[in-house]
Amino acid sequence: MKLLLDENLPKRLKQDFPEFEIYTVSDKGWTGISNGRLLELLSEGHFNALITFDKNLQYQQNFKNYSLAVLVLNAEDNTYDTLKHLVPKIKSILNKGLKPGPTEVTG
Repeated sequence: MKLLLDENLPKRLKQDFPEFEIYTVSDKGWTGISNGRLLELLSEGHFNALITFDKNLQYQQNFKNYSLAVLVLNAEDNTYDTLKHLVPKIKSILNKGLKPGPTEVTG
């Protein structure tokens, strides 16, 4: 499964998903790219999911155009110490099978 961590997430979070093919936005050289273009690049690159902290993304984009799953992390802040507690829940969602469009992940 091929995943992308959005630029609003700590890069360190990548280490918590060794069983997946996972990249950060900066790994791919996509820093600063608009959300619409980022979703296009993810589709072209055959990514399965985007993991983001951008709660507005699900309201700004038309996900009917993409077969991509977007996991929107909902936590107090986007620090590693806070988000690492969501990792088991994220993995559970990833392992159950993804559905296209946004899925909110809360702690």
